[in-house]
Amino acid sequence: MNAAVQLLMVVGLAAAGAGGTYFAKGPPVRTLVCDPATLKPGEICLEQVQEPVVWIDARPRKDWQANGLPGSILWNLDGAEDAAAFEAEAMQKLFENPKAVVYCSNEDCGVSQQVAEKIRKLDPEFDVKALRGGWQALKDAGRVRDSSGTP
Repeated sequence: MNAAVQLLMVVGLAAAGAGGTYFAKGPPVRTLVCDPATLKPGEICLEQVQEPVVWIDARPRKDWQANGLPGSILWNLDGAEDAAAFEAEAMQKLFENPKAVVYCSNEDCGVSQQVAEKIRKLDPEFDVKALRGGWQALKDAGRVRDSSGTP
């Protein structure tokens, strides 16, 4: 047997093994792992959140309405939205419970940090954190359902 045939056999067997494993075990799990040692200032891992907290969704209104965390309030940076209304609702909730966690779409979204900073400027006594991993971390933990039809 020449080297080319041997190479094709090895590649074919490896591909068959990988395919068999995929069908037997399923696709790899791609959940977010949050390491507290790598958190930026003002961030928190979902596992560190101690209820009760005020959950603040910093995603667009349509996303919040479709699959926001139950009981969360909306505060995004969309210029078409009423920022004063967001502020009023958040302040009412935060005076009842001064701990809040802000989340946006995923780990790469910086809107939650911006909203958290706005809240801290309103009252530095509020304990406001941005959720590392955002809505995706909540989904991976089974706290929300994806109703958009995307995996």
